Order: sequence, then C-alpha cells, then structure tokens
Amino acid sequence: MSKIRLGIDVGGTNTDGVLMSGNKVLASKKSFTTADIGGGVISAVTGLLESSRIQPSDIGSVMIGTTQFVNAFLQRKHLSEVAVIRISLPKSDGVPPMVAWPDDLRSIIGSNIYMVRGGSFFHGVEYAPLDVDELDKVARDIRQKGLTSVVITSNFAPVRPDIEERAAVIVRKYLPDVDITLSYQVGGLGLVDRENAAIINGALAQLSRKVVTSLVAAFENVRIKAPIYISQNDGTLITTGHAQRFPIFTCSAGPTNSIRGAAFLTGLQEAVVADIGGTTTDIGFLLRGFPRETATANYIGGVRTNFRMPDVLSIALGGGTIVRETPKGITLGPDSVGYQLQDKGMVFGGDVLTTTDIAVRAGQALLGDPARVSGIPDALVNGVLNALHKKIEDAIDQMKTNSRPVPVVLVGGGSILVSRPLQGASRVYQPEHAEVANAIGAAIALVSGRVDRLFDVGTLGREGALAQAKDEAVKAAIGAGASPESVEIVDVIELPMTHMKTGTVQIKVRAVGNLAVA
Repeated sequence: MSKIRLGIDVGGTNTDGVLMSGNKVLASKKSFTTADIGGGVISAVTGLLESSRIQPSDIGSVMIGTTQFVNAFLQRKHLSEVAVIRISLPKSDGVPPMVAWPDDLRSIIGSNIYMVRGGSFFHGVEYAPLDVDELDKVARDIRQKGLTSVVITSNFAPVRPDIEERAAVIVRKYLPDVDITLSYQVGGLGLVDRENAAIINGALAQLSRKVVTSLVAAFENVRIKAPIYISQNDGTLITTGHAQRFPIFTCSAGPTNSIRGAAFLTGLQEAVVADIGGTTTDIGFLLRGFPRETATANYIGGVRTNFRMPDVLSIALGGGTIVRETPKGITLGPDSVGYQLQDKGMVFGGDVLTTTDIAVRAGQALLGDPARVSGIPDALVNGVLNALHKKIEDAIDQMKTNSRPVPVVLVGGGSILVSRPLQGASRVYQPEHAEVANAIGAAIALVSGRVDRLFDVGTLGREGALAQAKDEAVKAAIGAGASPESVEIVDVIELPMTHMKTGTVQIKVRAVGNLAVA
C-alpha cells in the first residue's frame, strides 16, 4: 500500500487539505467549506491532486478532522429529539436529567425523560436489580412517540457497564433501528456530566450519519478508495463507523489537529499554540506532543460534561475581526466578517476595516491591493497592533501554569497578524505550512486506546492495578487499528478515592500507536 496520506480539516469557513509522504508535505490547498460538506472536500482534494500530479490510487489513507458536529450543537441546528432513560431508582433522582440545560436546547431535544429502578454502588455491587418490566413499558412509549435516538445511563456505569448493555438489548427489541448511546462509552464516573455527554451524542446521531456519508461520497467522487478515518478530540483516529456512533468524540478535533500540526512542524514537545483563524484565536497547550486535556468539567454549548477534551481558550480575534475607532479608543470586534473577508475587507475592494487590512498596511502581509489601505494613519495601525498583541499575550498568560516563559507557535491563516515579540514567550515560531497546520495534524494522527475506571488497589496492589490498566489500554489501541509494535503509554493518572473507606483508585491510562498498514 502507498505511504501517501491525505489530511483534511473541514472547518466552518475553510476546508484545508494536505498530501504527505513520511514527514514531507507534498502539497497543500485551501477551499471554502460548502453547505453539503462534500463540495468543499472535492474542491480541496481535486486541487491537491492537480498541483501534486498524484493519482487517486496513490493515496494510502485519508484522515479527516471536522467541526461540523460541535458547530451544529453550538448553533442549535440539525439536532435530534432524544429519549433519556436513567437507571438509578431508588437513588440519584434528586437532580433529574437535563435540569441545568439552556432552555432553547431543552425545547429542541425534548423532555422525554424516564426514570427506571436499578443500579450499582461504586464497587460494582447492585443496590437494586434492573426493572425489566418498567423498561418494557418505557421502550413501548418511546416507540409510540416515534423517537429515533435513545440515551441510557446508570450509576457508576464505567464500573458496571453490563447494566446499560442489558437495558439496550431490551430497548432494541421494541426499537430495532433506533440510535442508542450508552453513557459509559462516552463519559467518566460522574453521573450527571456523563449523562449530559451521552445526550449531546444522541442529539447529533442523525447528523453524524449525514456528514460522514457525505464525506465518504466525496472521496468516491474523486476516485479515492483508501481507508477513511476521522480524528477525535485527543488527536487520534477513529473509523468512520465509530464517528457515526460517537460524533461527540470529534467536537474539538479542529483545535486539537492544529496543536498536533504545530508539534510536527516545529518538533516541539511542550509549547503554547495559537491557532489564529478568520473569526477566533484558539489557544492550547502542547504537552508531550499532544494537547493538554482539561482537568475539570468542561462546557459545550452551555452544557456541562466530563468526557475528554483539549484545554483550549478561544478569544474573538482573527483575520476578519472588525476594527473600529470610538470616542473611548480602538476596539477589535468581537464581530468578524469571517468568510466574507474577500468581499468586505478594504484590501479586496470592500469598505469594512479589518485586522487583515491593518496587517497589509503595516507591511506584514501581501494580500489584495495594498494601495486601498495606504491612507490609514500610522497612529491607527500602531494602536490596532498594540491591542491585538495585548489580547494574544493575555490569553497565552491564562494558558500557562507558571510565570516561566515558554515557546509559542503561531499557526492558521491569521498568524500574519502577529509581527512582534510576545511577552511571556521564550521564542515565537511561525513555521512553514502553518496556514494548514490543522490538516497536517489530521494527516499525522495516531490511533489510541484508553482506560478510565476504578481499580481495587487493596486486592490487586498498586503495581498490579497499573499493569492491568496499561495492558487494557494497549489492547484497546491495537483493537482500534494501531500496529502492535508501535503502541506506547503516553499518559497515566492515578486519583485515589479518599472519601471511600476501601483502597479504590481511579486510574486513567492512554496508549497511542501508528496506524497499522495492510
């Protein structure tokens, strides 16, 4: 099989693509994202093949990153109504499902909530058996309502996943074609946060099939028959089938791919990465070659969850950010012309002053017609540059864990905005191909396996528990498609459950490896 890899990143504005062989970038291409997803992909891939003179049959694998799912949830578009079954009675009924969700989301996803008897304690012993008769009634009611997405959750499901699995078998008898999300497959131990993540996943189920189907069809259109993989939140790969079942795992693939691409382009293992786009700047921390993950609960569209996500800070600053002079001084945004920059930006003949116009006027970039911005006063140019550099410096400072200067890598098309040293940075990197770092991150993505559950250290011993967790993570990575000889452990976290009398420890292990080549 050919070693050429095709990396694609489908953003809200642009679809970026790269062709890579080993560690070499053979070609890169930017196209506008289209409403049907596939059109923008076809345009980008066609341009790549033409410029590189590579044949479709030379492509050995395709890796795609997309923000379509998280954008849909943030914008409240294309979401499915969901039936939520919580198996927890007579416990865990004090905080009902979706109780703290934004009203607009509840109105879309619905209030189809069912509380069923059953569940286990943290050590796996059941406090109540699954109420099969009640679950039968619930499944029939869901069928009568015509719902197509079901979420099943239970107490300490990562410890006792069989409870949710047994419930799914019963539901499937009545609803053979329904999408079922089991909470233990998407979140951590906390019931409510894990349940929230599962509901988000269920709401995106139908959209995920549509998007993935469109992507697969686009590659068929350009006669590429290579295996297709989707990049997920931690910078590793899943199959298209897995992405259809678990779209929530791809929600932060865009920033993650940019951070991974920055690591590849610079060779750095630890740095702050600023991905400057058309509307926002996403700032993350590169740690051991991967994005640093959030240590606390995170929010998606106003909903608290506890599944794995990169620790990213987004600020309203990009190449399309609108610049205004007000009586109180210069303001940057927060609004942006976004993908309309080529129509509205002054250097392109428009009448809206943007940060890109300032960068061209300052001689930092050669875009459009520089003569159109030659009349902008030096004082305004300097004022804007001072303000935007200060915003980026403040954001970088928030992402650091101490005052020590760290390397800063600038990627994305909007990196042309930065022209000065940044306070808090030991060095600023702007590598070649920085504008398509997100697609490069997709192309170099690895395969991962994870373990996140409670272990009885009192019985197994600490070393025995760690060894078991690592072995499970390695097997999970191999099962996901990693070549066995390349798999290595990259993260081990131990969290003693000090509030419990037993020697219980939550152990999180991540193993990664190269994609196995047939």
